[in-house]
Amino acid sequence: MPYLTVPLGLLALLVAVSGVAAISRGWVLPTHRRHVRTTAIYGWGQLVLALGLLWQLIYLSISSPDLRPLGALIGTTIILAGILVMLISQFTRSSTKDGGAA
Repeated sequence: MPYLTVPLGLLALLVAVSGVAAISRGWVLPTHRRHVRTTAIYGWGQLVLALGLLWQLIYLSISSPDLRPLGALIGTTIILAGILVMLISQFTRSSTKDGGAA
């Protein structure tokens, strides 16, 4: 299944890098800047989403066929939790001037 694991791994890596940039520098993709109010929370949501993608990648590549549905369910739950955290960042205001970046 390398045709599925390589793109999923690259996507998880890109989302994780974007999350680290949002947490450390307060940088968000230009298409999301208007909607995101708290960049640190948004970055943590991206990291959780990347964790869910990696969880699914691991279960897709190394688990037995009997455990794949459970791994997919847990990974999807983690992805939805990351999306929920990213959604919360659109409604909360940061107490710092730069949007919550350190």
